[in-house]
Amino acid sequence: MPTQENTLPSGVARGPWRCRSTRLVYENPWIRLHHDEVTTPAGTAGIYGRIHFRNVAIGIIPVDTDNHTWLVRQHRYVLGEDSWEIPEGGSPEGENPLDTAKRELEEETGLKANDWELLMRLHTSNSVTDEEALIYIARDLSTGQMALEATEDIVARRVPLTEAVRMVLEGRITDSLSVAGLLKAAWVLGLEV
Repeated sequence: MPTQENTLPSGVARGPWRCRSTRLVYENPWIRLHHDEVTTPAGTAGIYGRIHFRNVAIGIIPVDTDNHTWLVRQHRYVLGEDSWEIPEGGSPEGENPLDTAKRELEEETGLKANDWELLMRLHTSNSVTDEEALIYIARDLSTGQMALEATEDIVARRVPLTEAVRMVLEGRITDSLSVAGLLKAAWVLGLEV
């Protein structure tokens, strides 16, 4: 299940850190930004900005019987460029992450899967955010119905999983969920790159 926000009550020690005060600076339906006044591990006064993502990040690596996968290309507003990635989405609080993965796979690639396995859990940038990501391998694929959201301009492409891993190693795939997931999938499946 999606994790709850990692709250830091004032005056409470977190390992070698102590949060002296915290205030909410900004929030929208996807994130919350906090500004904390802290005491550092060295005992000095400092500040810390924390971002809480309200959704658990979900990544899916569909793998067919020929060890091919599907990548999606979409324009990433923040980067100002196109990005090749595994199918991804956000699992809102209260929704089963596997249900989110199934929905996102079909919406972004037009595929359904009968066999699902949790491949890994990771934290995307743990120096500033508590965002958690879950990545699944999806097998026993069949055709579904692609249904893009208004914010998505996606092109899906079937490629050999080994080619997707080469794209990671050559720096053509830089999305953190995709990099970690594709490398681990190739290792778990015993593929040579």
